[in-house]
Amino acid sequence: MVKPWPISTQPMSLQASAIAALFVVPVLVALVWARVVLGIGGGGAGHVPAYVARVALPDGKAQIDLPPVLGPADASRPLVVIDAGHGGHDPGASGEGTLREKQLTLALALALRDALLAQGHVRVALTRSDDRFLALEERSGIARRLHADVFLSIHADSAPSADAGGATVYTLSDRGSDAMADALARRENRADTVNGVALAGQSGAVNAILVDLSRREMRNRSIRLADLILREGDGTMRFHVDPRREAAFVVLKSLDLPSALMEAGYVSNAGDARAMTDKGWRNRFAKAVADAIAIFLAEQESRPVGAG
Repeated sequence: MVKPWPISTQPMSLQASAIAALFVVPVLVALVWARVVLGIGGGGAGHVPAYVARVALPDGKAQIDLPPVLGPADASRPLVVIDAGHGGHDPGASGEGTLREKQLTLALALALRDALLAQGHVRVALTRSDDRFLALEERSGIARRLHADVFLSIHADSAPSADAGGATVYTLSDRGSDAMADALARRENRADTVNGVALAGQSGAVNAILVDLSRREMRNRSIRLADLILREGDGTMRFHVDPRREAAFVVLKSLDLPSALMEAGYVSNAGDARAMTDKGWRNRFAKAVADAIAIFLAEQESRPVGAG
């Protein structure tokens, strides 16, 4: 015998309400979560979600203001541009606690500025003298716009191993030079000159030769600067086991400016971090690098015209 289907004694309206609640309540919970946690669905078109952080960046159109040039008023004196790496919303590498690379690079750059000015022979400019963000192209662009004689970018390295330590000096890598030379040639062609030689009216082949010659010359000069930093710093600072390296850093890609990038130490190494946060050590670091730059500039001044 077939049993009849059980008939609920609850009113139909109560059943419908219960079923609706099973679907509506989860949807409402999801909407509230999205609004509170993600910031979605409130405040109109101009509302910024809670998870969004806005950072002011250069618009890429207007050039940034040039920094002040310090030192002798004589514009014929050599100009050294010091670049303190990172800054602003870009902290760089992180050390123990609240230690950040951008703090160390600025402190080292200021110490080097003071050491160079104390010599009394050169002019000095900093790409940044406070905690601000600069795009990579803006950093080397400042040096080019100021017609600097030397560009040095200061950083502090980091590594997964706490045993990695010591200073390293980088110059522009010659690997992948064909593509690099092409890109630099296009940029320099728009600027009309390379290392003071006019490109206007020259054939593409001649322009390529001029660009390549200038790149080779600046690479040799940059290597000499790096070697002098290693020499003058010996005994003052600890260097990495492989202290002079080459890499394709954007800030080093200049055809008519001797450039180097120095990793003063490792923020991930307790000994290096302790040294870089010590004012006395920074002053000794600055004097050694300043002496190297002074020797380099003296050599360049006495260098025969056309010598590499």
